[in-house]
Amino acid sequence: MDKDRFELGLRKRKATLGAEYVEKNLEAADHFSRPFQEAMTEWCWGFGWGDDTIDAKTRSMMNLSMLAALGKMHEWEVHCKGALTNGVSVEEIRAIIHVVGIYCGVPQAVECFRSARKVLEAEGKL
Repeated sequence: MDKDRFELGLRKRKATLGAEYVEKNLEAADHFSRPFQEAMTEWCWGFGWGDDTIDAKTRSMMNLSMLAALGKMHEWEVHCKGALTNGVSVEEIRAIIHVVGIYCGVPQAVECFRSARKVLEAEGKL
């Protein structure tokens, strides 16, 4: 493991998803899941999110689109909250879901609206 890239990834991950959420996931990791948590933090967050070529807001918008296309709604909800943290507005989330509807189908957009409502209500945005 590249310790510097892991530490960068840990900072980026906490900045987007919240320290409490990240620490809870890392603390819950055991001998079975810890290697994945460490690798994901280093690679996804250190290498991917650590590259400042794309700002965090744009990256969050991209993630919402890709996760929706894959139908990974639990992760979509996690990243919807992170997108709000990174400055994505409610109107921009709605516009992303509209594009999801066009390219991934109306049923997937319905799922995104359902998930977004849950997140936005919990965050006091609706």
